[in-house]
Amino acid sequence: MSPVVRRARYDRVRLYDSVRTAHLERAHEQVPATIVFRTRRYDFDAGLARGLDLVPGRALSMVVTLARSAVSVLEVNEPLMRSGLGRSALAVLTVRATAALRRRPVRVVSYAIENRDPFAPPPGGRLRSRIRRAAEVRLSRFVAASLDRLAFGTADAEQLYAAVLGRQLAGTTTELVPALPAPCGCPDGVRHPDGVLFLGALDERKGVRLLLEAWPELARVHPAAHLTVVGKGPLESAVRALADADDRVQLVVDPPRSGVHAALRRAAVLVLLSQPRPTWREQVGLPLVEALAHGVAVVTTTETGLSTWLSGHGHTVLAPTASPAEVAKSIAGALVARRSAASVVADLPAVDGRLAADSWLSTRD
Repeated sequence: MSPVVRRARYDRVRLYDSVRTAHLERAHEQVPATIVFRTRRYDFDAGLARGLDLVPGRALSMVVTLARSAVSVLEVNEPLMRSGLGRSALAVLTVRATAALRRRPVRVVSYAIENRDPFAPPPGGRLRSRIRRAAEVRLSRFVAASLDRLAFGTADAEQLYAAVLGRQLAGTTTELVPALPAPCGCPDGVRHPDGVLFLGALDERKGVRLLLEAWPELARVHPAAHLTVVGKGPLESAVRALADADDRVQLVVDPPRSGVHAALRRAAVLVLLSQPRPTWREQVGLPLVEALAHGVAVVTTTETGLSTWLSGHGHTVLAPTASPAEVAKSIAGALVARRSAASVVADLPAVDGRLAADSWLSTRD
């Protein structure tokens, strides 16, 4: 990707380490802003990029773009996002220095959903890793202390930041705005009353293996169940093998967004059995958010930052260590409950939580 060095079209700039389709969809509804980013994710939809001010580039071109632009609000990556710390810190220094020279105010803001301390040291560890971690902790503290406003998407994130960066955020105005969707404006579809949907990356951390292991028992206790797996990833061959052996299982590899929405309109229950990893934890889970927006009941694990809200609003939340039999029983129970789409969306806010957070971050004092 060739660097693009130019002025930002808008006085608000959002900094991303990587951009994906969900970011592009949301940007069309958010307060207009220039998006400065390093890389594109695999699911970057060029069609959705039309009409947006996107500026790709590495650190140097980012600095030049920010220095040449009249930035009044800079949204940086959250302070506990290790991969974006260097760019965030550099961006903060650039806009603060430029604002001082031009004698015009600039606000630095961020949106946080991290619910796992990325700096918790593992047992042992090489000297190089310890030195890098120490440097990143300093950068994280600097970025946090530079924030004027910080919106939290989950209560778990709010609690984590208080524990890890509470001192640095003492002067920051914060707000909890749950990362819940508004109901989707999709036309009504024909819902399969026994349709189970998995949507997302086909890998171990998303619980695909556990779902495949639970399927035989689910098919036994609830023979009418039909499983649709939508996505792509390293476990695609395992899913395909099951689909080839059982005509109640369907695999759909990387469909367009219209296909994803169609799958959500047909499903009765979405399953996302997120599993903890040494360097990763499910922050929210985009499939969960999209399922709720379409009125789909959810079966998930306590790993997501929305787990408390989900369990308190009639959805099923399991321990990540749940056995295949327990998973099958829970999915069957959700199918038997026949929860209506109307009852699911009735619990949602009128305004998407991320858009509400964006509006709050953009509001002038």
